[in-house]
Amino acid sequence: MEEFAQLLDRLVLTPARNGKLTLLVDYFRHTPDPDRGLALAAITRDLDVANVKPAMIRTLVAERMDEQLFAYSYDYVGDLAETISLVWSTDEPVRANAVPTLGEVISSLARASRSDALRLVERWLDQLDASARYALLKLVTGGLRIGVSARLAKQALAQFGKVDVTEIEELWHGLKPPYEPLFAWLENKADKPQSLAAAPFHPVMLSTPLEEPDYARINATEYAAEWKWDGIRVQLTAEGGQRRIYSRTGDDISHAFPDIADFMTFEGTLDGELLVARGAESGIEIGAFGDLQQRLNRKNVSAKQLESHPAFVRLYDLLFDGEVDIRALPFAERRTRLETFVIKLEPTRFDLSPLVPYASFEDLVELRKAPPHPIIEGLMLKQRSSAYVPGRPKGPWFKWKRDPFIIDAVLVYAQRGHGKRSSYYSDYTFALWTGPETEPYLVPVGKAYFGFTDDELKQLDAFVRNNTTERFGPVRSVRAEPEHGLVLEVAFEGLNRSKRHKSGVAMRFPRISRLRWDKPPMEADRLETLEALLRDCETED
Repeated sequence: MEEFAQLLDRLVLTPARNGKLTLLVDYFRHTPDPDRGLALAAITRDLDVANVKPAMIRTLVAERMDEQLFAYSYDYVGDLAETISLVWSTDEPVRANAVPTLGEVISSLARASRSDALRLVERWLDQLDASARYALLKLVTGGLRIGVSARLAKQALAQFGKVDVTEIEELWHGLKPPYEPLFAWLENKADKPQSLAAAPFHPVMLSTPLEEPDYARINATEYAAEWKWDGIRVQLTAEGGQRRIYSRTGDDISHAFPDIADFMTFEGTLDGELLVARGAESGIEIGAFGDLQQRLNRKNVSAKQLESHPAFVRLYDLLFDGEVDIRALPFAERRTRLETFVIKLEPTRFDLSPLVPYASFEDLVELRKAPPHPIIEGLMLKQRSSAYVPGRPKGPWFKWKRDPFIIDAVLVYAQRGHGKRSSYYSDYTFALWTGPETEPYLVPVGKAYFGFTDDELKQLDAFVRNNTTERFGPVRSVRAEPEHGLVLEVAFEGLNRSKRHKSGVAMRFPRISRLRWDKPPMEADRLETLEALLRDCETED
């Protein structure tokens, strides 16, 4: 556990991507099996300790500490595991020979009942120092927010074994923790594992943003244009009776979309955009991203959700035509084969992303300004001669998103962040004015937790602390009046109506683009501005 605890500490305190990679590679190199594989599974969220829950850990703390004092401590620290690790009181000295390994922790919990598991955790908390307690609690509650994605962990594996990351990704879904065959291959101690997973994931091809230096290379002869829809990128793979729906990062999300999987009666691999859509007289009616969110990140989907928010895939590309790998063929040829492939698919669940005709780059400029549907967030430009290759090569595919919408809003609430931000108020709720001009009041319209620099975060945190009017657990209410408060310039990608929000609207990808210290709150935008923008978007449809 000590080595795992040290790894977590260093990852949290290391902001640079290359620094995190170095830490992970060193850990894999110097940590024996099965601990390194279990640590990898914890980082990639593939390790589930089902018989220990956060509420159970809170019960343990309540047995040893005044609840109000713990609440104050939690409010100050901002992270449950970190708070408990610091306040845990024991008379038992830390003994090196009593500290369990990561493998011992996982195997012991797997064999234990829920009540026994809780007492095991209690005993270990007594034996460990504060750093190792933190690691243990993060491990058993599944709350590893350390700035390491599953993709970054796989890149660290590739760097460790001096192989291409695509090889790791293609094997991943056929492997199970603690990944001993994988590590043996990466250390040249065994042959490469054979993926036993039917319908495996194939690393996706990504685009780069189109910027002014590349405008001159775009022409209708070399580049095809498509609309960029505001859903989530998915890969559909059907092989030998197995049907899998993968996110762009390789997560298997099939269980959440049985209404798509049921109609994957083909053999092959398709690339497309997952949307919510309903049948309409004029064709398929695409729902807003907010509709799709009702279906995302769910372990189970109800019959009511299947009916009210039916899933739909707009297809972009064909990777495997049956058993034939066609990724090396030019995009234009793959597109022709896709057009034939789509004919045999259920039209209420799949359709073909249409190509957008254009004669000149100026035509694209106008199309980007006024797309025909509010759920379109820009254009995709694909080189007709391009092969389908994993990663983000510069040149073959470009994305050209619409300019973001901008509003000026007033900061009204702030909440502590997680991980290295747990000491700062870094999650912000902002509001717009509404009501009569003589007695306006603020209505919250969104939340944002990125878009500012580290220096600006410190300024924001100081402002929150110096202007707090009320506290609600980890949340602070911030002074916001016509003549006193902080205006945030907020950028966002789109809008849709929402019954869940008091304002009646929900923003897509809001982020703070500028701190308007110069602007008095009374000059921030009104809710009517946002509502007018929403009506404009709906009119475009």
